[in-house]
Amino acid sequence: MSKYDFDVLVQRRGTGCVKWDESPSDDVIPLWVADMDFQAAPAILEAVKARAEHGVFGYTVVQEDYYLAVINWFQRRHNWRIRREEILYTTGVVPAMSVAVKALTMPGEKVLILSPDYNCFFSSVRNNGCEVLETALKRVGDTFEVDWQDFEAKCADEKTTVFLLCNPHNPCGRVWTAEELAKMNAICLRHHVKVVSDEIHCELVMPGHRFQPFAAVSEECRQNSVILNSPSKSFNIAGLQTANIICAQPEWRRRLDRAININEVCDLNPFGPVALIAAYNDSEDWIDALNSYLWGNYEALCQFAAEHLPLWKVCRLEGTYLPWVDISALGIPSQEYCDRLMAEAKVWVNPGTMYGPQTGEGYIRLNIACPLSRLMEALQRIAALL
Repeated sequence: MSKYDFDVLVQRRGTGCVKWDESPSDDVIPLWVADMDFQAAPAILEAVKARAEHGVFGYTVVQEDYYLAVINWFQRRHNWRIRREEILYTTGVVPAMSVAVKALTMPGEKVLILSPDYNCFFSSVRNNGCEVLETALKRVGDTFEVDWQDFEAKCADEKTTVFLLCNPHNPCGRVWTAEELAKMNAICLRHHVKVVSDEIHCELVMPGHRFQPFAAVSEECRQNSVILNSPSKSFNIAGLQTANIICAQPEWRRRLDRAININEVCDLNPFGPVALIAAYNDSEDWIDALNSYLWGNYEALCQFAAEHLPLWKVCRLEGTYLPWVDISALGIPSQEYCDRLMAEAKVWVNPGTMYGPQTGEGYIRLNIACPLSRLMEALQRIAALL
């Protein structure tokens, strides 16, 4: 029995919340944008309240306890030894992604992704004058694998200079194994391709799976990678805007630091560092309880779909709280289906085409990080529509 109550229905509508307040009407259940409907861990709430009570919110210095919290968390939880000098802080993982593309590429070069992929990958690459190069993941049963032959062919393209990895993968839900990550790096090294790994969902891992930091696979992986991470998704503090770029290569790090300043994403707000410290120092049991609850929601989704939505095929969820659902048997384009769910069932989900116009067609993405009662109400509305 968890000491944390994830069944509480927190009222978010009317708080300036993207997930709820961008809904076209007050009767919509939003299962789209990737934040959670749970309050943050108690230690985080206490730390933020204490900081707020000070009453002065000027420019913020990131102090040594911030770096120690990051270093100790990843050493303790993932057996990854990060050196103090390898850490650069910034305001979010998407800004960090744009920083990495700016620092490590020249305009006109290609950035390789595993498609379907997080929609901001496409915009971050294109906004920095580069071309998105997609290698399609292969559907194997209820999960996805890398098409290694195509992956190598795309790395061998002389214009490909960076591989942008999502680990764990959003939206396909894969938690890549150490063997898969090592193989990715070996191919990238053969073709002089740098790896940028977005690891924002690293703490959201389901039973039977283990997150493997890319940089901790081997020294070769560490030296050929830039890692992007943040407590924002795992601890539901995205609005506090704190993330880290981890890079072992001094020259790359110099260029990354320069790009952070060029993009002007170099200053944190007063609440971000205290929230990160509380998350990493005092909230480990909370994240374990959260993952257990999310797994229960996923099992409820799979059971409901099997009984009431037989044309849905829910893909295996290894990590994240964003199940990827195959709806191709419905014979309806993904966007059209999502439009109908919004208009008729009053449930907001994401069409798979957001994550790749070709590779995402025939899928939808759901956010199950909400109280089970809310998830079940949404599913019942969808089943009633069909």
